[in-house]
Amino acid sequence: MLAVAPIKAFTDNYIWALINNRAKTCAVVDPGDAYPVIEFLEQEQLTLSAILITHHHRDHTGGLLKLRNLFNLKVYGPANHSIKGIDVALVDGESVNLDSIDAKFKVMEVPGHTLDHIAFFGEGSLFCGDTLFAGGCGRLFEGTPQQMLNSLQKLAQLPENTKVYCAHEYTLANLTFAKTVEPDNQALIDRYESVEDLRHKDQITLPSTIQLEITTNPFMRTNKPTIKQAAETFLSTPLSTESDIFAAIRKWKDNF
Repeated sequence: MLAVAPIKAFTDNYIWALINNRAKTCAVVDPGDAYPVIEFLEQEQLTLSAILITHHHRDHTGGLLKLRNLFNLKVYGPANHSIKGIDVALVDGESVNLDSIDAKFKVMEVPGHTLDHIAFFGEGSLFCGDTLFAGGCGRLFEGTPQQMLNSLQKLAQLPENTKVYCAHEYTLANLTFAKTVEPDNQALIDRYESVEDLRHKDQITLPSTIQLEITTNPFMRTNKPTIKQAAETFLSTPLSTESDIFAAIRKWKDNF
């Protein structure tokens, strides 16, 4: 059984460790800094056997080369030549077989936050970088609203019990905004109270699930009348397409 553990980095990043406890091996997702990973490996007496990269931003790739030089491993990531150290360039629909940790993942292209963004789905889990956040989604640095909407809709088709491992501890801030958009959503209110309690205790709020995001995340609910109405009120204009609704909510969040 694959275990997943967070390695904290910078102020709010999570580098995810995918651990095979029987073999004492692990892979990591998006190591923006090598040193917390090295410390974790020493503490847990694990051997690093693979690295998965979701996109090119420095806080997700900064430790890649150092870890690659220290360990005999392969780095899997998007087909983006600007990322130095990728051994296996991946495109949508391909599979990643990590025999060293006895795990297999499907690659999903999910552009929006960046154009090269991919996610890894398998073992009942989704490692989605900065595309889908708990209660939110990534800023559109390179992609269009339609691209990000398409990506989120693709993720929404995954099994509802899929565990969602995103790369930042943004949950409370995201849910604060979500409550502004949809203040009468009882599932959202309940989730906010639970997350607020976790953060008060300085505890992690992840993983989420696809089902939880579909019921409480405004960016996964742009087909709902309540979200449409909120977006139209924000812009003071009627909106006819789901892409326009998404764009309005994203603009609102960017300035929240």
